[in-house]
Amino acid sequence: MAADARFALPIPDGLEDAQAAPLLCAGLIGFRAWRLACAQTRVQRLGLYGFGAAGHLLAQLAVAEGQAVAAFTRPGDLAAQALARSLGCFWAGDSSQPPPEPLDAAILFAPVGGLVPVALRAVRKGGVVVCGGIHMSQIPAFDYADLWGERRLVSVANLTRQDARDYLPRALAAKVRAHVTTYRLEQADKALEDLRAGRLVGAAVLTPS
Repeated sequence: MAADARFALPIPDGLEDAQAAPLLCAGLIGFRAWRLACAQTRVQRLGLYGFGAAGHLLAQLAVAEGQAVAAFTRPGDLAAQALARSLGCFWAGDSSQPPPEPLDAAILFAPVGGLVPVALRAVRKGGVVVCGGIHMSQIPAFDYADLWGERRLVSVANLTRQDARDYLPRALAAKVRAHVTTYRLEQADKALEDLRAGRLVGAAVLTPS
């Protein structure tokens, strides 16, 4: 199979396929959202709502960059919280809980609209909340006080090839490693089922055999 070089990226040496795959999707999504979060705000404390594929990859990069990361998971997801702590997050808990101290920025990977006002209340005045997903459930009405104080609510749309060129070397320098569960291609339905049911920690990767 041949691919147009303009739309392909070189995979760094020493990076196995199962490790490269999450970086090229979830890793890049997290990186783009993180860049947006840090663009106009000095971020020392970062909150990640949803600690799946994108969250656990970004946490490693942010920690390596000197940021204190708080991980918010679905209630009762002790496995994801344990993973977060093992990757250097200073706090991990249910998304219904407030962080131990106000955040400078928060990134939502969980496609749950109800978390938008929760995250806004978790960030300090002047902070930013970035919605990093393609789809999200309906955002409920919330008090203007949750947005007031020059807080910002933004979304991420498209990735670029330059994002990938910038991200891969940076991720490797930070020693980012994907926590991977592999499934055979014919097990794709099971992978989706495990993802929906919260049985999956980290990233899922489909392999040819």
